[in-house]
Amino acid sequence: MEVTTRTASNEQPVTTSTASRGVLASVVASVLFGVLFFLPPLLAPLSGNEVFGARVILTLPVVAAIFMATGQWRDVVDVTARVRRRPTLVLAVPLNGLLLGVQVWLFGWAPQSGHGLDAALGYLLLPLVMVVVGILVHREGLSFLRGAAVAAAAVGVLAALIANGGLSWVTLVVALGYPLYFTLRRRWRLDTSGALCLELAVLVPVAVWFVTAESTITTLVETPSLLLKVVLLGIVSGVALVLYLAASRLLPFGLFGLLTYLEPVLLVAVSIVLLGERATPSDALVYGPIALALVLLAVEPARNAARQQPPSHARHPE
Repeated sequence: MEVTTRTASNEQPVTTSTASRGVLASVVASVLFGVLFFLPPLLAPLSGNEVFGARVILTLPVVAAIFMATGQWRDVVDVTARVRRRPTLVLAVPLNGLLLGVQVWLFGWAPQSGHGLDAALGYLLLPLVMVVVGILVHREGLSFLRGAAVAAAAVGVLAALIANGGLSWVTLVVALGYPLYFTLRRRWRLDTSGALCLELAVLVPVAVWFVTAESTITTLVETPSLLLKVVLLGIVSGVALVLYLAASRLLPFGLFGLLTYLEPVLLVAVSIVLLGERATPSDALVYGPIALALVLLAVEPARNAARQQPPSHARHPE
């Protein structure tokens, strides 16, 4: 899941080719996140802690290498300079890193432990929770479509409370943890790709401890095929994050937000089709209203994006 946001000042004129590249980057990133959700169960006998450690240790150099190759490393340097000038950010970056670390750990542990659907439900609820946070914390307005989406999601949550006795802690950590993370990043103006590198760096000591505390290295050395899968985990994670960041810069905010709904749908599909988790009839009462809520939530930015799209004769020549 994405770990950065954009402001209106970052919007750039969007040509047809730029939009096409942005859509491709977003779709490929969502597919790679689906692959990333499927990989942890294939890494047995590694535990969830070991999968987390390996992912962080291998993701950071992949992201750093791509940033340096594409000229984005400057943002890392700029954020580092800001942290040095403002002592409060020395605490903010580790705090954001730990909040991100919880989500990264959960993303690997959940599918490995039979909680893939619980995590997927959290990601389905996340855009709706973000709407509520925007209203309560950022004093954003509530349009009719957003209000209808929140109401539909409330029906799904109520169905989960009645059918399952409540929402799983996994669902709650995803749905509530990411909004806190995003809010703090925006508050401290750390919602950039450079800050993401620093947050991953903060997690490296924890990741190394997880890997060395258990017999991870011995297991990998004795099982070359497992080592290849772990390397694949790091590559997929790093490329997915970079593509997601690229899509956030290339696309209008509304279209980008619409495409991000693809990921949680893929996580549900991976959980049921590939991980073999069972969906009960009562789940339809939960996922149905939430799916409707996502459709309603997607209509507004899609409509706004269409209104903002310049006529064909006014577009930049390709």
